[in-house]
Amino acid sequence: MTGVLGGPATAGEVFSLVRDSRAVTRSEIGRLTGLSRTAVAARVQALLDYGLVVEGVEDDQDERPPSAGRPPVRLRFNRAAGVVLAAAIGRSRTQLGVCDLDGSVLVSRDVEQEVGLTPEVLMPRVVAALEELLAEAGADAAQVRATGLSIPGTVDTSTGASLDSPIMSNWDGVPLAPFLAGLTSAPVFVDNDANVMALSERRGHLETFDELLFVKASTGIGVGVVTEGRLVRGGLGAGGEIGHTKTPAAEGLLCRCGERGCLETVAAGWSLVQGAREAGHEVSHVRDLVALATHGDAEARQQVRTAGRRIGEVVAAAVNLLNPEAVVVGGDLAAAYDPFVAGLRESLYSLATALATRDLVIVPLSHGERSGVVGCAAMALREVLDSTAVDRALALAAARAAS
Repeated sequence: MTGVLGGPATAGEVFSLVRDSRAVTRSEIGRLTGLSRTAVAARVQALLDYGLVVEGVEDDQDERPPSAGRPPVRLRFNRAAGVVLAAAIGRSRTQLGVCDLDGSVLVSRDVEQEVGLTPEVLMPRVVAALEELLAEAGADAAQVRATGLSIPGTVDTSTGASLDSPIMSNWDGVPLAPFLAGLTSAPVFVDNDANVMALSERRGHLETFDELLFVKASTGIGVGVVTEGRLVRGGLGAGGEIGHTKTPAAEGLLCRCGERGCLETVAAGWSLVQGAREAGHEVSHVRDLVALATHGDAEARQQVRTAGRRIGEVVAAAVNLLNPEAVVVGGDLAAAYDPFVAGLRESLYSLATALATRDLVIVPLSHGERSGVVGCAAMALREVLDSTAVDRALALAAARAAS
């Protein structure tokens, strides 16, 4: 194994081997990388000093015969070497969490909020709640390695700001990282909500499928696209914004984006709530409609099923184009899983090609209502714990020590 630039494997690449349990002893690292014992020792020591790796002996050492000699010292990723903050920001609810370096949620909280709040109003509340959660987790700001944020709509990941969001239009162009500056100096990463929910499947369906579509059906509708195990955002980050795809079922209907004929006008939570109110139901959010559906209200179940069918009509084209192995469904609407997926399956399998759907499976998201938090953490960890980022961090730590 050589480094990304063709030279010897770096400490960051050695860390990746340990983190993924592909090499758990120094001899295994040497065998996989071709590094000398001295080079392996130097890289491992740097990781030990930085705290990302810890060592111990074989778990089964008591069962080793006396003649077996000293058990090898095993290396293990230190998931407790820091924490990441996560905030999945929505139109009326924000889900917050503090996670360890393996992405497991240590503490979490849901915060309801008024619709239409600006970032100048909402973000200080988010930061204050994260600070409280950090204390609840028994950690402090010095242990924060990164923060992951998600928001609805297209995101400019280079600036960490919303680029275009009909749900939260007053957030467009406002960088979110500065709001965290008083809490932590760790890097902040921002992405679209459907994208981070797709990333939450790192420890879920992505362990089985390299090609999948993540359909988020809630107040708005979006898709996260994963191909060859990698998230695909598109040229401007607008990949997967299917909610504003024109569909015959919505012909002439005015969407909140200002256009007519968008899928959202017949399938998004906001439009379903409008329809339910006109039918005499006292609902204020799509979660209220879903509650009616899950408790057997026939009209609500039919609304959810119809929404699933309309979404399936558009997703069918994506299935033909991308040929995913799985379609993962999540979001508030998908909480009424049976009627929603019945409608989705009905149109998807009838409109997509027989070959594209031959082995296709439709499955629920792996982490339930925590998917947004898990996905935000996964996004942040992917950025700060990849081999290149670890090498940068080790070089910075060495420079500070030398000065």
